[in-house]
Amino acid sequence: MLKTSAFQQAIETVEKLSLEEQEILLGTLLKRFHLQRRGILVQEIQEIRQELAEGKVKFGSVDQFLEELDQL
Repeated sequence: MLKTSAFQQAIETVEKLSLEEQEILLGTLLKRFHLQRRGILVQEIQEIRQELAEGKVKFGSVDQFLEELDQL
């Protein structure tokens, strides 16, 4: 007997919903996705600001960046 993946089971369950229910579910999932993504971006921004405050960030041109990479 083949084991159905949780993802496939979820799809099959969603397909059993009416179109209106699928639309509501899609909207809900998109909102949650955007909230999670926003949370990740906020965390990354906080980390970058912390690194900037600690002087760990360097500024320069692309050429300077490439030269520094060549020295590694």
